[in-house]
Amino acid sequence: MLRVAGARLLDDRDRGGVRAALDADPVAACMVAARVEHAGLDPWRLGGEIWAAGSRLEGLCFSGANLVPLRGQRTAIRAFADRARRHGRSCSSLVGRAELVLPLWEELAPSWAPARELRADQPLMVLAGPPRVRPDPRVRAVRPDELERYLPAAIAMFTEEVGVDPRAGDGGAGYRARVAELIAGGRAFARFENGEVVFKAEIGAMSAAVGQIQGVWVHPSRRGEGLGSIGTAAVVERLGAMGRVSSLYVNGFNTPARATYHRIGFTQVASFATVLF
Repeated sequence: MLRVAGARLLDDRDRGGVRAALDADPVAACMVAARVEHAGLDPWRLGGEIWAAGSRLEGLCFSGANLVPLRGQRTAIRAFADRARRHGRSCSSLVGRAELVLPLWEELAPSWAPARELRADQPLMVLAGPPRVRPDPRVRAVRPDELERYLPAAIAMFTEEVGVDPRAGDGGAGYRARVAELIAGGRAFARFENGEVVFKAEIGAMSAAVGQIQGVWVHPSRRGEGLGSIGTAAVVERLGAMGRVSSLYVNGFNTPARATYHRIGFTQVASFATVLF
């Protein structure tokens, strides 16, 4: 194993142990578990690396487009911070359980460039059964030939949520490809009215056990009508039909969204935190 500052790089020989560790925290680990289930631990196929600390995988961290600490005490967090500093920052965000992200950011902040935003309180919510509100029958999977009609709503959602235009830098080619991939995979959902998206949501990550809902958005002119509740319920219903538990995380300050998710039946099981660069 390659050792750097107490952390080591895992490979497919460690796949069983990593899968067991991810299965022990299926909701919080959904984003990484979905990748590992599909691609294994080979960095090229995985789109990132899995780092470990401790002889029995007491600490785990994913390093790719996002830096995602998965488990570990303070010594493991320090080891991951040391390795991340040696590599230099290449991720766009640091995200995961707040009790892991915040100490990791405390270690990294002095040497990495200032964060654009720190979101320290993001309730992680789960709904294991059917939604408590009637799903919107007009919400359906977006077809590949509807990409051009769907994309403006996706861009608007991303800009509102993240605070930057996803088209910056490459003119939107990367974001367009990501949205097209979600549509092709049957993981983008919308309600269209007169050819325009009035509600949208996506299943951003889907492991064998959990589907993580993201990108929930209602057209500004239609907010307050309940489309977010019944639309999200339709996605929950779809995930249930696929045998998955529904999860999502939301900014703690977004009181209306939190109320909507509680109304649907979601309950908080943990807290996430996100550091945006």
